[in-house]
Amino acid sequence: MAEMAVSFAIDQLLPLLTEEVNLLKGVHKEFGDIKDELESIQAFLKDADRRAAADGENNSEGVKTWVKQLREAAFCIEDIIDEYMIHVGQKPHGHGCVALLHNISHLLRTMTSRHRIAAEIQDIKSSVRGIKERSDRYSFQRSFEQGSSRSRGSWNDKWHDPRLASLYIEEADVVGFDKQRDILIDWMIKGRAERTVVSVVGMGGQGKTTLAKKAFDSKDVVGHFDCRVWITVSQAYDVEGLLKDMLLKFYKQKGEDPPMGIFQMDRGSLMDEIRNYLRRKRYVIVFDDVWSLHFWDDIEFAGIDSKNGSRIFITTRIIDVVVSCKKSSFIEVLELQCLTHEQSLELFNKKAFKFDYDGCCPKELNGISNEIVKKCNGLPLAIVAIGGLLSTREKNVFEWKRFRENLNLELKRNTHLIGINEILSLSYDDLPYYLKSCLLYFGVYPEDFEIRPKRVIRQWIAEGFVKEEKGKTMEEVAEGYLTELIHRSLVQVSSLRIDGKAKGCRVHDLIRDMILEKDEDFNFCKHISDDGQRSLSGIVRRLSLTAIDNVFMECIDGSHVRSLFCFGNKISFPFYRGIPTKYRLLKVLDFEGFVMIPKNLGNFIHLKYLSFSLSDLLVKFPKSIVMLQNLESLVLKDAYNLVLPKEISKLRKLRHLIGQTLSLIELKDGIGEMNSLQTLRNVYLDLDDGAAEVIKALGKLKQIRELGLLNVPKEYGSILSFSINEMQHLETLNVGSSVDFIDLSLISKPSMLRKLTLHVWLEKFPQWMSDLQNLSVLKLFYPDSTKDPLQSLKNLQHLLMLSLDLSKYEGLGLHFHDGEFQKLKELEVRGCIELKEIIIDKGSMPSLKKLKLVQPLNLKNIPTGIEHLEKLEDLYIWGVEVEFVQRIPTEDWNWIMEHVALVKIYSRVWEEIQNSRS
Repeated sequence: MAEMAVSFAIDQLLPLLTEEVNLLKGVHKEFGDIKDELESIQAFLKDADRRAAADGENNSEGVKTWVKQLREAAFCIEDIIDEYMIHVGQKPHGHGCVALLHNISHLLRTMTSRHRIAAEIQDIKSSVRGIKERSDRYSFQRSFEQGSSRSRGSWNDKWHDPRLASLYIEEADVVGFDKQRDILIDWMIKGRAERTVVSVVGMGGQGKTTLAKKAFDSKDVVGHFDCRVWITVSQAYDVEGLLKDMLLKFYKQKGEDPPMGIFQMDRGSLMDEIRNYLRRKRYVIVFDDVWSLHFWDDIEFAGIDSKNGSRIFITTRIIDVVVSCKKSSFIEVLELQCLTHEQSLELFNKKAFKFDYDGCCPKELNGISNEIVKKCNGLPLAIVAIGGLLSTREKNVFEWKRFRENLNLELKRNTHLIGINEILSLSYDDLPYYLKSCLLYFGVYPEDFEIRPKRVIRQWIAEGFVKEEKGKTMEEVAEGYLTELIHRSLVQVSSLRIDGKAKGCRVHDLIRDMILEKDEDFNFCKHISDDGQRSLSGIVRRLSLTAIDNVFMECIDGSHVRSLFCFGNKISFPFYRGIPTKYRLLKVLDFEGFVMIPKNLGNFIHLKYLSFSLSDLLVKFPKSIVMLQNLESLVLKDAYNLVLPKEISKLRKLRHLIGQTLSLIELKDGIGEMNSLQTLRNVYLDLDDGAAEVIKALGKLKQIRELGLLNVPKEYGSILSFSINEMQHLETLNVGSSVDFIDLSLISKPSMLRKLTLHVWLEKFPQWMSDLQNLSVLKLFYPDSTKDPLQSLKNLQHLLMLSLDLSKYEGLGLHFHDGEFQKLKELEVRGCIELKEIIIDKGSMPSLKKLKLVQPLNLKNIPTGIEHLEKLEDLYIWGVEVEFVQRIPTEDWNWIMEHVALVKIYSRVWEEIQNSRS
């Protein structure tokens, strides 16, 4: 009977099905055509970006409009492709009558969507044809290809080079460079006899040229060298032209005529002439504003090394330019920092009140001057330019406040300030194409927002910015991208990890202004905030919100938005509730504020990055998450006691699963199948909750790099050891437990392990730990023992941070012997109740910067030999007797107060008995 019913249904639907199948075939063909069109447009846009960087602002408004229309056409094609994958590309699988019925049902259910997509494909093909016809009609293509003969990077018209003033700044106007200038002079006239590359590295406008010129022109340098020349290089340079320039300046400096035929010489002949001229001379050559990583290869052999103290001086925005010189020369690197607020004010006042008030700011302008200077964020170029402009304005509060309120507009239109944007834009233009979108991405974050590298790296990957490289994970490739942006002085490191890598980063305010302008021009990102809403004209590709009301949210066309960022708690609930239906094509959804998980989460089938701050302590996670088959990162901040549904184990592309306390009990039969997982943090385990199955399944995660486990029961120590033995790529391991003792016995040591935190009471010290030669961070509860723990750890010579809880240690002393812990920067000793003495031999811990002793209740004195820690900066001692300070020998106390920048000592009742900052 069932088969007869199916046959009858098919007979009735056959004409309709035939028509729909034919339409579907047509849609498939049209879909292939527009995919090819998208590839062509993207290739063109990449070329357009390169030409725009070379030609600056010389392309006509018509050409810019034409390129913008093509970019928006590409956006529309991408949207159609994603809609197609939702409604047409996904087909039911299976065989037999039931599968046939499912196929028929799928065809009928998606009929409207297929017709709509077919119509949209025709519309976009018509739109692209129209764009091409307008290109032919108005000769945009020819105009674009011809471009301009002027290269923006070469500054051929030197009198319009906004950096020219750096060479002629008055000595009295230089602020904050005295120490750096003296360092450079010492590097040039003292030190090794071998030729050395001296370099100044910093972001555009930071004063590299000004500083180099002051050192170059100092009387000590002038008298030390036989010959000295200054060469401006810039982005576009001709090697032969540069060598001729050097040779001509050498002869001019001596008042001599250059060799005959110099302008007909090839590169080899020019190098020979320069080497002959410099033979037996002590010289210094400044190459200002170097961009190319191949620069050293071009000029390396032009300067001879006569072992007489000659110097090559390079200024650059890119640290790798200097690093490339290492292969054949000694180098000295001075990385410039932005001016402090006090130095910035001093420089600003010198410029703004140069002809008034004896160079001092009048009281009524103090507040607004501080605001203007703060906007410059320590960048000398901006401070000098803005101060110089304000020196010509009326000195009254009304005029200056109006200037401050319109500062961003002034930077774009005022001829005195345009140079700031031009100089900063040079760094963007010089980026390889794959890094430009990565830099623009920093514009989605609020001003002064500290960005964690892992967060932005995972979002770059979700956006498709990161390309695969053989032998590397996508995360490793993306980390290289971030490092390159840092090395190019475009991204600032705001805080450092113990290993010297970026812990937090941000962009300079003026770099951010440049990024926001380009975000707007390229439809890269739109911003909505409570201090002013930007225009929402054109296609909105990424949307960054700090506040939005119900009225304004109706103005947003969410159909084109691919990434949505919400910062703070000023997002209305109706807007949030409507996200799954209005923004179905999202790839990135990042919520900073507290939210509830939407029930229709499964609508986001293209989503790759999802981050929430969950407001409920106990959250019921929607099972519809199984639909997110493309999800790569799931970050559940503030999610406590969150039970994840078993459906998450079906997300086979998921690489990062992060929460506060996550229960995997429902995933115990599937967690081992999540073969892409690299990060799993923090899993809460319970003895009565199937923990054994979960721990055993973790051993199947062969790609895991970071693992965090909480409340591990004692009974499962051996199972955990077995699973860890299988994790050969493990880099970070964090294991926490209750008061029970645990025995971890690893046979196959995780040789890649760099960070190990064991918040568990160990039954005995694990011998395998001594073999972890890549370990840089170790946090350990030391087991019951009278043996000095340092004897077990002394072989870990690459440790940078060591934290020991010695609550169970029964010994009376710790002894750091000569030669031990050579790289250690931070040492923390906690719970050292029985400890009476700490001895530090000379030659031990020579790199130590921070020493923290917590609850050393019976410690009689500060560590013996503390004076050997020459690099010590911070000393914390918490939980001693009030008389502790009085017992410190005078000579030791004098050394501490003279050499240690920060000293804090607290009594057992946490009363501060010593707090000093030298």
